[in-house]
Amino acid sequence: MNDQTKNDSNDFSRKLTDILNYGALNLAMGLGYRARLFDVMDDLDTPQTASQISKKAGLNERYVLEWLSIMVTGGIVHLIKDQNGQDLFQLPKAHADLITRRAENDNMGIYMQEIPLLTATVFEAVEGGFKTGKGIPYEMYPGFQRFMTELADAKHRQVLVSQFLPSVENGAMVRKLKTGISVCDIGCGEGVALMLMAEAFPKSQFLGIDMSESVILKATSTVKETNLENITFQNRDAAALTENTELRGSLDYVTAFDAIHDQTRPMEALEGIHAILKDGGLFSMVDIAASSDLSKNMDHPMGMFLYTVSLMHCMPVGLADGGTGLGMMWGREKAVSMLKEAGFSDVSVEVIPKDPFNLHFFCKKRE
Repeated sequence: MNDQTKNDSNDFSRKLTDILNYGALNLAMGLGYRARLFDVMDDLDTPQTASQISKKAGLNERYVLEWLSIMVTGGIVHLIKDQNGQDLFQLPKAHADLITRRAENDNMGIYMQEIPLLTATVFEAVEGGFKTGKGIPYEMYPGFQRFMTELADAKHRQVLVSQFLPSVENGAMVRKLKTGISVCDIGCGEGVALMLMAEAFPKSQFLGIDMSESVILKATSTVKETNLENITFQNRDAAALTENTELRGSLDYVTAFDAIHDQTRPMEALEGIHAILKDGGLFSMVDIAASSDLSKNMDHPMGMFLYTVSLMHCMPVGLADGGTGLGMMWGREKAVSMLKEAGFSDVSVEVIPKDPFNLHFFCKKRE
């Protein structure tokens, strides 16, 4: 073995050690986040013992101590010895600013749950997919879907009305919404984004479309408990919208928040969105910020994470029922190409304020 080969081998060995360590740390951080341990420690003014932290959290001390040991060796929590040599633990504020619920849109801790959840949910199903090529239906992801719904809902509450919509058309969209227009959200889930918009803009009319009957039933039930009368929901497949004569050419504005790349027939879904818009209507597609060229994603700061989420969720659900399997990392170039192929005459790609994960693909239907 020559020196270069030996150095490469040593470097790769260290890399494999890092992979094992950080994979384990991700799992432990996901557990700690769900148990609200980061939030509990963030509220403590001084370093505390494992016993004090566990009591504050209402959790078992032995489990908390083992978890704290991982956090210390992973550099997340600081270990301090008191004058009696007793172990004390402290979450630095600079760390808490990025991994607690108070961090809001800067919160990276919430994403630590994704890979552990997906592994617990569909590890064997994805393994089987390597052999069969078959997709995995949404019904196989109940826990993960609940998590993603909670994540999207929290994000919408933080930024949709206050930051995202004011950035659309340099504020012109907000003025239109205040005056009164017709809006549809594709892949609306339980309807939080629509309810936020319906409440903020009572003169506009809002329609939510999702292919999941269960989430539409829940959204309809939730909206009945509010005083919102300018919002309705429909259980439809976006890929079949071109066949819908009732909606054709009826909408001023359509939104799709991280919904298109999961579609089994994404091209048909985009064509359907184009069909239901009025001439001159506008479409905001929020989707992942990446390139369609793998080589250009090699320096993506979240590339490994995003491709893994795609492998475990986005691609398999897109392959279900003989679907396309577009995947989360379909990329900017492919997205623009497909939007133009769907009929949109003007497609601009814009950075979203305080959202490093996504891009805003803003499209117009020819008048």
